[in-house]
Amino acid sequence: MSSAATDTPTEHAPPPSRRRCVLVSLGLVTIVALIAAGVFWMYSANATANEDSSNGRASTRTTDEIVLGDLQGDTTVTGTLKFSGSRAIQANADGTVTALPEPGSVLKRGDRLYAVDDVPSFLLSGALPAWRDFASGMEDGPDVTQLEQNLRDLGHFSDEPDKHFRWATAEAIMNWQEANGLPRTGTLPLGSVVFTRGDLRVGEISSGTGTRVGPGTTLYDATATSQVVEANVKLGDQQLAAPATPVTVRLPGGGSTTGKITSVRTPTEIDGANGQRQTVIPIVVSLDDPAKAAAFQQASVSVSIPSERREAVLSVPVEALIAITPQQFGVEIVDPDGSTTKAPVTTGLFAGGRVEISGDSIEAGQRVVVPRR
Repeated sequence: MSSAATDTPTEHAPPPSRRRCVLVSLGLVTIVALIAAGVFWMYSANATANEDSSNGRASTRTTDEIVLGDLQGDTTVTGTLKFSGSRAIQANADGTVTALPEPGSVLKRGDRLYAVDDVPSFLLSGALPAWRDFASGMEDGPDVTQLEQNLRDLGHFSDEPDKHFRWATAEAIMNWQEANGLPRTGTLPLGSVVFTRGDLRVGEISSGTGTRVGPGTTLYDATATSQVVEANVKLGDQQLAAPATPVTVRLPGGGSTTGKITSVRTPTEIDGANGQRQTVIPIVVSLDDPAKAAAFQQASVSVSIPSERREAVLSVPVEALIAITPQQFGVEIVDPDGSTTKAPVTTGLFAGGRVEISGDSIEAGQRVVVPRR
């Protein structure tokens, strides 16, 4: 009897493997319960915050004013900032190049352009190119007046410049030649002086010193010292390409400067981005403050040209717009007590980071919520 009672297992005790399963199940239930509690807390907090916002409680976001004024739109095109007036400086005689200026240097009136066989050519100022020798007995002409004006500005001619080459002209040439270490001949062979409209900036050198050259050989490229922007306006926007139109030029690095359109050229065809030919209107823009672009020899820039304009309209920062419905924009107006009210609006022109708005409850001076960026 006693032996049988000892071998009989306890009636309610589960086997060890079953006890482990029960413990694991209880642990999972506890974890799920904790997660559910956390989700419920987060949902409650968000719901409270949303409820506060919908009830019109004061927002911690920034605000801006609804402004009454003019709104100016613009069209932006890509352009190239570069030095204007590119030209080739060419040799005037057979010989060996013995002197050249440094690339990037600026040549002014009276400076040496180059020398061939140690005979220099000089830069003078004027719009009329030289086409003949300057010497006694030559026919009267505007080129003589231009030469005498230069000799006077350089301090070698005291008379009033005119078209006649006379003794005073020859004497002034000799004085100038002596000042530059040249023989006093009183004559200037063709090519010994080159007239340009202003100073020259030396570009790429084509022929080094010691190079054998002939008349017409390009020695180096030169440009004017002023920078311009060349850009193309689409044919559909040709009404924007008008001389004297003020523009804004945005430079590399975030800087900008103002300018105006100084030249509008005839329509031309170029290769478009899709490989197809398109007609554009080339324009040239001069800068109001060239010093702001002095750090760039050549660069890609953007040019903003004024286009559509609205006068006496209400506007807000574009960031103030909210979507009330998929088809309806609105703004969040800050009421006098600090609460906010969503008001539907009709949008108009977008320009300069602002947008034209109108609506039944929209007035100048009201403040609207603008999300922080």
